[in-house]
Amino acid sequence: MTSMRISQLAERSGVPATTLRFYESAGLLSADRTPAGYRMYGEDAVDRLAFIGAAKHLGLALEEIGELVGVWEAGACRDVKADLRPRISARLAEAEVRAAELAAFTASLRGALAHLDALPDRAGRCDPECGFLAPGVGARSVSGSVSAEAAAPGPGSSVPGSGPVSGGAPGGQPVDVVLSPRREAAEQETERWRAALVACSLSGDGLHERTARWREAVAGAARAAVPEGLRLTLPVDRVTRIAELAATEQECCPFFDFRLHLDAPYLHLEVRAPADGGALLTDLFGSAD
Repeated sequence: MTSMRISQLAERSGVPATTLRFYESAGLLSADRTPAGYRMYGEDAVDRLAFIGAAKHLGLALEEIGELVGVWEAGACRDVKADLRPRISARLAEAEVRAAELAAFTASLRGALAHLDALPDRAGRCDPECGFLAPGVGARSVSGSVSAEAAAPGPGSSVPGSGPVSGGAPGGQPVDVVLSPRREAAEQETERWRAALVACSLSGDGLHERTARWREAVAGAARAAVPEGLRLTLPVDRVTRIAELAATEQECCPFFDFRLHLDAPYLHLEVRAPADGGALLTDLFGSAD
């Protein structure tokens, strides 16, 4: 059996060595040790990593991937198929709900920007007379993993499967939009990113492109530390781009938790990650000023 060191396996598989070590600590990948303590892997590790990567692309959580790898190791394709089908069906249902929610949220934001642009430029301080800061329309809060609120003109709307949605009368009343893969309480939903596998399914050009898009989107942001993460303050006109990037990012890196807070001319983006993902968070979003 061919033996590879961790650097060789990383090159063969395209999975970074840091991720390989994490997989080992999570029980997804095993390694022999040389007398000098170096990790050594067999040829089967390449196939295992390909299987794990495929499971990650389907949005499976760390615990689910561990269970699925156990079924895969048994060698019966029909058993893998039987185990995988309900998991994919569940993810598909979640993705369809989330797509509808994100589309509704994007429409709300576009409506809010259109309403804001239509307001007269007044020399005085903002007050309820200007319309945008009417009671109940002030700062809005959005959570990439929990919920979203956005000001939107026009009649009230609803999102399929998202539960109650507050109506809005003409003139920019708030519309609450759930922006989450499931509809549980916030306390339950925030645990999903904590339990997710700290590894990115992107590599090579895909990873470089995503990194470049994020760095362009958050360029010039003011940064401040928050518990388990970072808060970036940006102009509010970047909200649509940031929301779309955050939703895409969670497809390949579900261990990131994104929360958006709209505050008059500013957008506050909070990004959190488990302790094991702190270095990846810093690499992508920088550190506190």
